[in-house]
Amino acid sequence: MDQSLEKSKEITLMLQEWSGGNRDALDALLPLVYEELRRQASGYLRRERREHTLQTTALIHEAYLKLIDQREVNWQNRAHFFGIAAQAMRRILVDYARKRHRAKRGGIGGDLPLGEAALVVSEERSIDLVALDEALTRLAVFDERQARIVELRYFSGLSIEETAEVLRISPATVKSDWNVAKAWLRHEITRAV
Repeated sequence: MDQSLEKSKEITLMLQEWSGGNRDALDALLPLVYEELRRQASGYLRRERREHTLQTTALIHEAYLKLIDQREVNWQNRAHFFGIAAQAMRRILVDYARKRHRAKRGGIGGDLPLGEAALVVSEERSIDLVALDEALTRLAVFDERQARIVELRYFSGLSIEETAEVLRISPATVKSDWNVAKAWLRHEITRAV
């Protein structure tokens, strides 16, 4: 059996045991998911501005604390876990960006320029996470599934197949919606500049 498939099954089993109330499964889970959480967190922070001060380890720990507080989640599998982790990291980063923006403006909130977020698919350029979050919120009003696909693909780094598994749709639908969502976000962000 493929080692990654075996690890995925082991993670799924531990998540299901944890959902069933086995606290020891949670303790055994962390070493198995830590490297993937680190990869996700590093990916998010690479897309951030150079002056970003939140560290990878801090982001992982904050996200993990949010995940273990999820008492009502019936964990389905590894992809489901990392999808929820993506949401947690997105929220942490957006909240961090909002606080930082308010501090720069003397504590007064205001609109952020959306220009940088236009390159949502770019791995090389930093983006304004608050602007991307606002655009994704608007997208969710029109098409919640497309917004969720962007979240899973961009923020969690899930593959098309993993995203399809989490959302229980076909990979072809994920690919199509992903392309439409990227185009919509580009248009929305550049229109708002």
